[in-house]
Amino acid sequence: MNQNQKIIVAIDGYSSSGKSTLAQEISKKLKYIYIDTGAMYRSIALLAIQKNVFNSDLWNITNFIPFLRNIDFQFQWNKTLNKTDFFLKKKNVQDEIRSKEVTNKVSLIARIPEIRDILTMKQRNFVNNIHNKGIIIDGRDIGNIIFPQSKLKIFMTGSIETRSYRRYQEIQKKGELDSYEEIKKNILYRDMIDISRQISPLKKPIDSIEIDNTSLNPEKQLTRVLQLIEENISSKKK
Repeated sequence: MNQNQKIIVAIDGYSSSGKSTLAQEISKKLKYIYIDTGAMYRSIALLAIQKNVFNSDLWNITNFIPFLRNIDFQFQWNKTLNKTDFFLKKKNVQDEIRSKEVTNKVSLIARIPEIRDILTMKQRNFVNNIHNKGIIIDGRDIGNIIFPQSKLKIFMTGSIETRSYRRYQEIQKKGELDSYEEIKKNILYRDMIDISRQISPLKKPIDSIEIDNTSLNPEKQLTRVLQLIEENISSKKK
């Protein structure tokens, strides 16, 4: 693959469909900058939990949004690990935002239009400040709303059983005790919120390529997307 040719790759898709894993593998393979937009929403959910927002009057959007606008949160490129770290109030929160509590609250945060507006602007500004770099971005509305100009758009999907089992395995490795049925119920709930929200609902971009990885292992999935990137780069030369 020609490493001198760089494009923006957008990966949309359902919860626990393997978007982040695929994006990270592509980033490592091609030395692309990886932007996990879901980390931004998770960071806001973490902040809301820390401030007891879900259990107080601050959950009123009128109070929460002005509070949020003044919070210092930013992306920083980690050259050592070849990935983007997320900082909240100058603290790296990459590990904290993967907790069960944050996972259960993030969909509630993501459906608030004012929060989506704030984070969309930050995501676009971050990418606009990167020049002549390959970029891979994953999230639930990247191809449709955030970066519709992306050269290659991938839409990830998979059966609810497969997605739930993969998430169950991840949870088991962390030592958490959630049952498979609990995880499946949570993913179905997140799907419902993502699909039905009024602002930027999850839907497949018209010009995207769908990858159903129900029976596709990570190696074959990675090979397929690398091939698509190569084909896209080759078509640009013609």
